[in-house]
Amino acid sequence: MGDGEERALGELYDRHGGVAYAVAYRVLGLRAGAEEVVMEVLAQAWREASRFDPARGSVASWLVTMARSRALDAARSSPRRTRPTPVAAPADAAASARAAASDGEVAASERSLVVREAVAQLTPAQREAIELAFYGGLTQSEIAERLQAPPGTVKARLRLGMQKLREALAPWLEERTT
Repeated sequence: MGDGEERALGELYDRHGGVAYAVAYRVLGLRAGAEEVVMEVLAQAWREASRFDPARGSVASWLVTMARSRALDAARSSPRRTRPTPVAAPADAAASARAAASDGEVAASERSLVVREAVAQLTPAQREAIELAFYGGLTQSEIAERLQAPPGTVKARLRLGMQKLREALAPWLEERTT
């Protein structure tokens, strides 16, 4: 894409479009909004391909970060300020993600399974706080208000949950970087 090859944009969509859609849908809860976010993210990736730095992370993480940011921006600017509570991505998003069964998608599927297993090790309270922060884009104060919990409790849930995730994912991350 950095060289302006249009075919590369299609490959990028095939490999990572399903994951970007799933993240956007989880934040917005709207199919049309999620599709729009994916198109905006792909356009941004096309424009900024030369700025991508593989030393800072993978293409998938770059796209997911852009999709999450754009979806959160869209949710915040929406006339209906109440964002839906995070829900699982629709079955068609999962199906479209599985449909592109390239090596990259197989690796993404493996990574997704590892992350799901790590998240399953969290307490329900830690998982809820992390989901509200990541998918809902809420601050610690907003999470405390939403959960009717003291801010210190929310901060501890987030910190301990992230620590558990870091520990659970460390062996996998070390294996992938060596």
